[in-house]
Amino acid sequence: MSAHVPTDLGNPENLAWKVKPHGRGWSSPVIWGDQLWITTATEDGKRQSALCYDRNTGELLHDILVFENVEPDFCHPTNTYASCTPAIEEGRIYVHFGKYGTACLDTNTGEKLWERRDFPCDHFRGPASSPVIDEENVYVPLDGFDLQYVIALNKKSGELTWKKDRNIDYGTDNGDRYKAYGTGLIFTHQGRRQLVVPSATATIAYDPPTGNELWRVRHGGMNSAIRPVYKHGLVYILAGEGQSKLVAVDPSGSGDVTLTNIVWQSGKVVPQRPGPVFVDDWMFMIDDAGVASCLDAKTGDTVWHKRIGGNYWASLVCAGGFIYAFTDNGHATIFKAVDDYEEVSQADFDSGFQASGAVVDDSLYLRSVDGLYCFRSPK
Repeated sequence: MSAHVPTDLGNPENLAWKVKPHGRGWSSPVIWGDQLWITTATEDGKRQSALCYDRNTGELLHDILVFENVEPDFCHPTNTYASCTPAIEEGRIYVHFGKYGTACLDTNTGEKLWERRDFPCDHFRGPASSPVIDEENVYVPLDGFDLQYVIALNKKSGELTWKKDRNIDYGTDNGDRYKAYGTGLIFTHQGRRQLVVPSATATIAYDPPTGNELWRVRHGGMNSAIRPVYKHGLVYILAGEGQSKLVAVDPSGSGDVTLTNIVWQSGKVVPQRPGPVFVDDWMFMIDDAGVASCLDAKTGDTVWHKRIGGNYWASLVCAGGFIYAFTDNGHATIFKAVDDYEEVSQADFDSGFQASGAVVDDSLYLRSVDGLYCFRSPK
């Protein structure tokens, strides 16, 4: 909230740099120190790469071919072969391309330290789940048409720490209803560390070191893609399609907590793809069809909603008390993070947004379909 990011993205003076990465990818930028990383792939998925830029200047520092694939599976035109956002820490970045592989790269040299390419999954529409890390492991869900499981890989070696099948009753034998694109969340609640990983029909919380199930909540739906959020002692799960699209869960329970630990739920103007942001007690969202809303995060009560138009895939970005929303055809709307809708500005880009933005210090980093941008107020 303290960042001073430009709110007029149409003003050329606020554009610090712009580059055009090769290939195609929806992965969001991740930043450590002066490095900004994204992944990309050829249109046909036969080459998957990691790109590193100097976040201050836009200079390309590393262009690393991570994987080559002889016969990639089908990927839907709205997806890419590089839609999974990497996880980064000092000295290492963990890049993931779904069934095609997971690798650890040295961020200084670009050297591949280890890789795993032995976890099958029919993503059916292409991969999209992103890895998360803690001190010990890399955690990745593979929720496909055919197989549905979560793995933990040792960060140092890539060795398998644990693998857990989902064991979810999906209520159908249609594999299309099994797939999901969720990303996990690690947090500690009342002294208990948890790894919460959404899937189709249900979300499961695991014990990070062992993979033992702590609790699960059944919410229905499919294609869950938005990462959960932990705030106010609750886990906010956006379940994709289904009646209970948004559930706020008390994560202190054990076993099936569907009937006991859902504090509130909503099915109105809830996004399936763009993730929300939280400011104090408010939860701001924009649904896929362009209805922005503000909820009381503790109760689920609607504070306001406003149709601003457009179609949205990229998550909202919040910086300096302002919220940035980007459409899939390149239109940006900036509004205040307050208890009534107050628009600040609009801007248009050459191509649309599928990846989500990142804020570091007073800079806003955006990846569009065709470009990578840094916005920064001139000194």
